[in-house]
Amino acid sequence: MAEIKGWHVATGFVLAFSIIIGVNLILAVSAVRTFPGLEVKNSYVASQNFEADRAAQDALGWEVSAFVTEGRLHLRILDDRTAIAPEIVQATFGRATNVAADQVPVFAFDGQDLVADVDAGPGNWNLRLEARADNGTMFRQRIIVGNRP
Repeated sequence: MAEIKGWHVATGFVLAFSIIIGVNLILAVSAVRTFPGLEVKNSYVASQNFEADRAAQDALGWEVSAFVTEGRLHLRILDDRTAIAPEIVQATFGRATNVAADQVPVFAFDGQDLVADVDAGPGNWNLRLEARADNGTMFRQRIIVGNRP
């Protein structure tokens, strides 16, 4: 058996730490590239109105769900068990962890659902929705989108 010398140990340490640092750099670059950005510019200011906004949104009593079937996103908003079509201020359909596949759906009301064509493969999809009620109340929610055959 060969004798382990100092340069063997030093080479092992250099290789091991090079791998660790290399992997960390790859993960850091990947994290920065896929970071969707800030939700709000100043979280303290946004928090000042949070409770009032949440109470107003809860007072609407809307039941909201979404699903994808055959390449179409169906957004169902029920107000007292009746389908409604509020003004959609902003909607983004995409992955939970990556903005690269984000889409902006263009909805049309079919009497029961707001429907839009989307390109959705398998996996976890979200709909980040901002809608305005007839009384001006803003409704903001991230909806987990289910798949239906």
